[in-house]
Amino acid sequence: MSVAATRYRPHRPVGDLLREWRQRRQLSQLDLAIAAEISARHLSFVETGRSKPTSAMILRLTEHLEVPLRDRNTLLLAGGYAPAYPEHRLDEPELVAVRNALRHVLAGHDPYPAVVVNRWWELVDGNAAVALLTGSAAPELLTPPVNVLRLSLHPDGMAPHIVNLAEWRAHLLTRLQRQVAATGDPRLAELLTELRSYPGGEHPPPAAAGSAAPGRPPGLAGSPAPTDVVVPLRYRLGDRELSLFSMTAVVGTPMDVTIDELAIESFYPADEATAQALWALRGASGNG
Repeated sequence: MSVAATRYRPHRPVGDLLREWRQRRQLSQLDLAIAAEISARHLSFVETGRSKPTSAMILRLTEHLEVPLRDRNTLLLAGGYAPAYPEHRLDEPELVAVRNALRHVLAGHDPYPAVVVNRWWELVDGNAAVALLTGSAAPELLTPPVNVLRLSLHPDGMAPHIVNLAEWRAHLLTRLQRQVAATGDPRLAELLTELRSYPGGEHPPPAAAGSAAPGRPPGLAGSPAPTDVVVPLRYRLGDRELSLFSMTAVVGTPMDVTIDELAIESFYPADEATAQALWALRGASGNG
């Protein structure tokens, strides 16, 4: 058996896996059949194993179900076909253009922190500013593979320095829970269980859209600060409090599993004081 086949070796029939993905996307057989331009009867036969789908049919269905490339390969193998999407390491020649682009983005974002993570939130790369947030973490949390969510919420990681830990913890757990629901990935589910066991308190859910804070009717007063519209990371660094918000970017139209699973998490200052502090710290380090 090939390396790729071993990596993605499925343990269930392709019909079962397709039905599971359809249900995960909350689509009926009719909904998916219409989108994929096939008959609902044929889709039913595929899901129950009465009909063997072609590789083209599997790829068509998984495209409409927005199945990640890694899982599309698993479905193809379950159907008796070879994986359609390669998986190269980021340091291999095939991905040199992507690797260089990622490093360019990270370097250009300095002095603000930015990291590249994979599907399981493991650190792939980061810029120099990340060390400002991780410098006090326990060495074992910084030993590769570094999981950035574990590093953020672990009591020996960044957590003791996060001023709004309950709020930030709730944000990360909600985001991870949605990822687990969207992918059914057991590794992510295990990570979610682990992170929920860490201390940090509970944060109430955000107010419903359109509701106003006390004394602040919606639509009145001046422009809101960034922390009024996004969840900030408020981080205590020495005698400073940094306030940051994050943005996520992915590589468009990926055809490689590794690229499909990469994401750039970039942090931006939520106020002018944080921006000035980060520029000052960059200058003090001699990188300016």
